[in-house]
Amino acid sequence: MTESFDLQAWLSARRDEVNALLEARLPLPPPGEDPGRLTEAMRYSLLAPGKRLRPVLALGAAQAVGAALTDPVRLAAAAVELIHCYSLIHDDLPCMDDDDYRRGKPTSHKVFGEATAVLAGDALLTLSFEWLAEAAVGVAVLPHPGEERNPARAVALTRAAGALARGAGMWGMVRGQARDLGEPPPDDLDGLEQLHREKTGALFKSALEVGALAAGASPPQLSALEQYGECFGIAFQHADDLSDNDHPQLAEAARARARLLAQNAVEALGIFGDDATPLRALAQVLMLANGSADRS
Repeated sequence: MTESFDLQAWLSARRDEVNALLEARLPLPPPGEDPGRLTEAMRYSLLAPGKRLRPVLALGAAQAVGAALTDPVRLAAAAVELIHCYSLIHDDLPCMDDDDYRRGKPTSHKVFGEATAVLAGDALLTLSFEWLAEAAVGVAVLPHPGEERNPARAVALTRAAGALARGAGMWGMVRGQARDLGEPPPDDLDGLEQLHREKTGALFKSALEVGALAAGASPPQLSALEQYGECFGIAFQHADDLSDNDHPQLAEAARARARLLAQNAVEALGIFGDDATPLRALAQVLMLANGSADRS
C-alpha cells in the first residue's frame, strides 16, 4: 500500500459523489405525483446510509485505467448501486430472507408493504439500465461542455450494460440466490465458493467491468479488472460470513482462502501504475481482515 495514500479520504470523496448523484437523480415528486408511494419507497432504500462499495469500485476501475471521472462514468457506476439496492429490497422480503431491518432501518416491505417493495425493487432494476443507456448517449451524442463525442466509448457502455445484466441476472446474482434458497447449505469450500461467486462475486466483477468499460479500458486492462473483481467479491463474502459466524465448520479454510484471494486481487493489478492504488488498498484491507466485511 502506498505510504502516503489515504484510503479513507478517497473512499469518502467517491462515496459523497455517488450519494450526491443518487439524491439529485431520484428526487421526491411533488405531492400527488407519486402513485402508490413508489418513488418514496425507492428513495427510502436507495438513500439509506451505506458504504456504496460497488459503485466506488467501478469508479476505482475507471481511475485505474487513467480516465477522468466524468458525469457519464459516475452515472454508469451509480447504475451498479441501483442493482445492489434492488437486490437488498427483494432479499429482505418474507418469501426470501424475511428480514425486518436493513442498514439500521425497518426494511422496505415493513414500511411500504410487500407489493410496493417488490415494485420499488423492479423500478430500481430497470432504472439502472436506463442510466447506462443515458451514459452511452452522453458520450456519443450529447457530451458535456468541454468533452468530445466518443462513439467507441458509447459502444463500450453498451457492453457494460451486458456485463451488468450477466452479473445481476440468471448467470450471476439471481442464480446464486436461487441456489441459496433451493439447495442445502454447502458442506465444503468449493461449494461455498460457487455460491459466493454467483450470489456476491458476480456483481462485484460487473462493477469493475462497468467502470473499466465506461473508461475505455483496453482488453488487457479489462481482463485484469475482471479478475480483480471476481477475487475481491469472493474474498469479501468470505469475510462477511466470518463476521456473521456463518458456515463455522469452514471458517478456518475460508479465512485462509479470503487472504489468498485478496492477494490474487492485488496481483491482478500488476499491469497498472499508481492510478490503481485505491483498488490495491481496498484488497489489502481484506487481506488483513479476520472477517469484518459489511454487505451494505
